[in-house]
Amino acid sequence: MSCRVPAGPVSGPVASLVAGLVAIPLVTSIPGAARAGEAVGPPVRPDAIVGDAIPESLTGHPGDPARGRRIVADRTRGLCLLCHAGPFPEERFQGNLAPDLTGVGARRSAGALRLRLVDGRVLNPDTIMPSYYSLTNLDRVGRAWQGRPILDAGEIEDVVAFLATLREPATEAKPKESP
Repeated sequence: MSCRVPAGPVSGPVASLVAGLVAIPLVTSIPGAARAGEAVGPPVRPDAIVGDAIPESLTGHPGDPARGRRIVADRTRGLCLLCHAGPFPEERFQGNLAPDLTGVGARRSAGALRLRLVDGRVLNPDTIMPSYYSLTNLDRVGRAWQGRPILDAGEIEDVVAFLATLREPATEAKPKESP
């Protein structure tokens, strides 16, 4: 199978990485619905990337922000809070290795968030952000994750939908005034 990366928004040193997105197998998280590595939907095409974004939904449907919040806060599933902090007052020990998620929906479009989740290496080959949906050019993949993405297409869309709701900037804690 050969793949041509379109000239234009994506070229140069990331072209081969983007070309590798063509063969991403999808895996559903619904038990018994598919075996690991079995395709259950259309793969991400290189021409789906426009500039710094994947503007179209991976599933053709909007995600569920409530499910997305649960994935982001789940330290066994999304692992987002390992590196990111955000508007999660109930969550202790949030990360500080990556940008704060507070207000990310105002800073990034849904498409830009989607590309960063699918495979942020397209934009920054040295990123420490996991490729949640790509199976190409991965190093040191745990046995449980070999041959399958961390999140399936629907879960990516759920996380995008949730992150897009985070539009308020971080507020500084102000001391209460005395009456």
